[in-house]
Amino acid sequence: MKNILLLLAEGFEVFEASVFIDVMGWNLEEGDGTTKLYTGALRKEIKSSFSQRFGVDYVIDEIDVCQFDALAVPGGFEVYGFYNDAYDERFLDLIRKFEAENKIIASICVGALPLGKSGVLAGKKGTTYNNPVRREALSSFGVNVLHQPIVMDDQLITSWNPSTAMNVALLLLENLTTRENADYVRQLMGF
Repeated sequence: MKNILLLLAEGFEVFEASVFIDVMGWNLEEGDGTTKLYTGALRKEIKSSFSQRFGVDYVIDEIDVCQFDALAVPGGFEVYGFYNDAYDERFLDLIRKFEAENKIIASICVGALPLGKSGVLAGKKGTTYNNPVRREALSSFGVNVLHQPIVMDDQLITSWNPSTAMNVALLLLENLTTRENADYVRQLMGF
């Protein structure tokens, strides 16, 4: 079984989180059956962008990186507190631990910014939300920012906005299983 941790910051974007839940769930039920997704955050209950409340499986201090094969980090909205959590040292340290264990890390939109701030993207290619402020922020962390929808450098996946979310989740599935399996799940889901 491949275990995926969906790491949520306060103010996370629900759509960007939901694609990981759906793709890994569809794979569990209809694909090769080898993926299970868990959620984690700094607190047991957090709010998304637009103030919906969500409970998570793990508080960040309970997470053992060795139990997981991949990390998924959706983006979020600054006005809803995304960067307060995403730039918290505990959040950043967990990202570093996944990278140190050479685990796949997939991010969507501004989910790339905590990867950048943690240092795991330094000297690598990446992308983020396609506006100048966010692209400059990512560049300030030593990232070679490309103007592309999805960028994969080694085990790190970044993307530029919510429109890329489904493809990022399917790319993560492909890297955890096979291209054939990911294509099968894509077809079943109608994408």
